Amino acid sequence: MVENQNNNQNQPKRKSGNKIIATAAIVGVVGGLVGGGVSYYAMDQMNNGQANNAAQTSISSSSSKVSEKSAKNGGTMTAAYNDVKGAVVSVINLKRQSASSGADSLYSSLFGDDSDSSSSKSGKLETYSEGSGVVYMKSNGKGYIVTNNHVISGSDAVQVLLANGKTVNAKVVGKDSTTDLAVLSIDAKYVTQTAQFGDSKHLEAGQTVIAVGSPLGSEYASTVTQGIISAPARTISTSSGNQQTVIQTDAAINPGNSGGALVNSAGQVIGINSMKLAQSSDGTSVEGMGFAIPSNEVVTIVNELVKKGKITRPQLGVRVIALQGIPEGYRSRLKIKSNLKSGIYIASVNKSGSAANAGIKSGDVITKVDGKKVDDVASLHSILYSHKVGDTVNVTVNRNGKDVDMKVKLEGN
Repeated sequence: MVENQNNNQNQPKRKSGNKIIATAAIVGVVGGLVGGGVSYYAMDQMNNGQANNAAQTSISSSSSKVSEKSAKNGGTMTAAYNDVKGAVVSVINLKRQSASSGADSLYSSLFGDDSDSSSSKSGKLETYSEGSGVVYMKSNGKGYIVTNNHVISGSDAVQVLLANGKTVNAKVVGKDSTTDLAVLSIDAKYVTQTAQFGDSKHLEAGQTVIAVGSPLGSEYASTVTQGIISAPARTISTSSGNQQTVIQTDAAINPGNSGGALVNSAGQVIGINSMKLAQSSDGTSVEGMGFAIPSNEVVTIVNELVKKGKITRPQLGVRVIALQGIPEGYRSRLKIKSNLKSGIYIASVNKSGSAANAGIKSGDVITKVDGKKVDDVASLHSILYSHKVGDTVNVTVNRNGKDVDMKVKLEGN
């Protein structure tokens, strides 16, 4: 469900020059459905014309690591806030505005643009959206910042507003849409404080936490809200068909907090705020249900992004669809046995891929992987992503009504 988050209703606002600024929105999580990161678009600030937005959601030989320091619950959170406030920044997504005239733009939208897009390439960079980020490491003359992938998605350039009010240019080191994480870098001379990661494996429900970020954009930078851990490991399903385990908290997370820090009482970052539940599928409003990516997963991902610029995940080398997504009328055409109620139908097999080499064919239905039942794409990904590229898994397929076990060596994406 999508809930409008400002006082205007569902219509986007127009400014002079035909610039459209969309209202901020939050994607809700219900029945296992959630965005893999929720984007919030720029809101019109009538007083200063600044676009403020929220987001729900190398190289270096050094690597980040989880602190061995244990945190004790309770007490004031002021000291914890002071430990991170200088490391939490606003992340500004800049897009290049087309210099085309209104007539040219209309023609292009209707008939396509055969030009070399020189006008758009030379257009002025303007703020498209804003989110938050956390400076977590200083190494090799660079400061490294973790944020959400959806905060910088589609950007032509990225800037960072530091805690001291200075705005600097940032470079995208790497990004991963599956976990909704991204790493930026800035010149190390601008880094005055770095945050420390805590161990998210030891979180407990009821533990006091604070969320630090820029709700509604940089105008409210360094805002801190307090709450508790509502659930240390909540599994949700994303719109991309993946399952993700996140920290659930009732600390207020608003548009713009995406990419900011969820902090324990020891001043350690134990999660990166990513999304919130705003509305249920039946329209019921929801409060106090925010989600953050656990720090232990963040550390693994950012280290890989700094090292390689991307995340390589294991895969079978097939295109699939869950049986539940295939209408009854098509099952007979695909020669799917009527007694099969669940599983993953293989629509095609990559030539010379892992599945093809193992003997898996188009038309097979995957029913189990490593002996675990698979009913949908999310469950298949969950099992595969628990392995590494090069691992061998046992895949059970139903072929012409008979179960066949095959060993598949996982390839990288």
